[in-house]
Amino acid sequence: MSLYNKIFKEYWNPYIAISLAGLVSALYFSLTSTVWAVTGEFTRFGGHILQWFGIDVSQWAYFNLVGLEGTPIGRSDGWIVIGMLVGALIMILLSNSFKIRIPNQKRRLVQGFIGGIIAGFGARLALGCNLAAFFTGVPQFSFHAWVFMLMTAIGTYFGVKVVNTKWWLGKPNLQKGAGKVALKRKAKKSKIQPILGLILACLYAALIVFFFAVGQNLLAIGAIAGALFGILIERGQICFTSAFRDMWISGRAVMSKAIAVGMMVSVVITFIYIQTGAAQIIKIAAPSTVIGGLLFGFGIVLAGGCETGMMYRAMEGQVLFWVVGAGNIVGATLLAYGWDHLGIFNALAKDWPAVNLIEVYGPTGALIGTLAMLALWFLFSSWWEKRFRYGKGITKSETPKLTTKEV
Repeated sequence: MSLYNKIFKEYWNPYIAISLAGLVSALYFSLTSTVWAVTGEFTRFGGHILQWFGIDVSQWAYFNLVGLEGTPIGRSDGWIVIGMLVGALIMILLSNSFKIRIPNQKRRLVQGFIGGIIAGFGARLALGCNLAAFFTGVPQFSFHAWVFMLMTAIGTYFGVKVVNTKWWLGKPNLQKGAGKVALKRKAKKSKIQPILGLILACLYAALIVFFFAVGQNLLAIGAIAGALFGILIERGQICFTSAFRDMWISGRAVMSKAIAVGMMVSVVITFIYIQTGAAQIIKIAAPSTVIGGLLFGFGIVLAGGCETGMMYRAMEGQVLFWVVGAGNIVGATLLAYGWDHLGIFNALAKDWPAVNLIEVYGPTGALIGTLAMLALWFLFSSWWEKRFRYGKGITKSETPKLTTKEV
C-alpha cells in the first residue's frame, strides 16, 4: 500500500518528472520526426468547428501551413492531446482526487477565458507554445525558441503586475463564519474513482493494441507518448506558468530549475538523433516570435496556467481550465484568420530566417552552447531564489525557523 501511495497519492519530484518528459519527448521525435506540441492541434480543432458551421477555411493560409486534413483521432498530434488528457485523468482517478471545482469569484471564468484567448493567439503567432516553441524547440537547436523563451518570461512579469492589481482581484469573497475554527466531518473517500481509473487505463491500452494491430503505428505511438506526457505533467504538477510567475511573486524557482534540467536531458538525446540523420524542425525567428512570446507569457498568467498545466487541471475537475482551453482555441483560430486576412504574416513573419544553431556554430559548438545556456538559466534561477528570499537585509543565518506547530 505504501508503494501505491507513493505513486498515486504523492506528487512526484518535478526534476524526475520533467526529465522523464524530456526523455519521452526526444524518443517521440526519433520515432515520428515531429515534436511534442498541442496548440497546433487546438488550431486545427478551431478550423474543424468553423467547418461544422459551414465556414470554408480551405483557403486560409495558416490552415494550409499546419494542415487540416482528417480529424484529431486520425492524427498523431491529435492523440498527443487526447493522450495527455486521458493519462492525466487516469492518474487523478487512481489517486482519488477528481472533484468538480468552480471558482468562488465567477469573474475568474471571464478572466481565464480572456487569458486563454491571448495565450492561444500568442502561441500560434510564434508558431508554438511552451512546448513546440520552447521545451522541444531548444533541443531542436532552433534559435526562435530562445527568443520565445525570453519574451515569455518578460510577458509573465507584466502579467503578474496586472493580476496583482485591485481591479483584477476584485472584492474578497467574505463568508459568514470566516476565521472561526470549525470541526468538519472527514470526507468519505470515494471507492469508485480508482475503479474507473483502472477501467479507463485498460480501455486505453486496448485501443493502443488495436492501432498496432491495424497498422496505425503513428497513432499508437502518439497515444502512448500523449498518455506518458499526461501522467508525468500531472504527477509532477508541471506548469510553465508557475515556473516564471513564481519567480516574480515569491522567488520560488523549483519549477524553473526542473524545466532547465529536463531540457538538458532532451537536448543531449535529441542531438544524438540529429547527428544520426533525423531532420531538425527549425522555425523562423521574427517579430512574430517576439510579440507572440510576450502575448503568450502575459496570457498564461491571466489565465492561471499554460497548456500543460491547463490540461491536467481541467482533468482534476477545475472548470476554470475548461474555459481557459476554450479561450486557447478561440485565440488560435483568430490568429489563423488574421494570418493572411489581416496581413499578420506579411507584417510580422515574411522573409525572416529560420536560424539553425547547428549550422551557425557547428554540432559541437551548438551542443555545448545550448547546454551552457541552460546551465546558466539553472544557476540564475538559484541565484534569483536566494536573492529574493534573503535580499532584504536578512541573511540565511538570521532567517527565523518555524516550529512544526507554526507550520
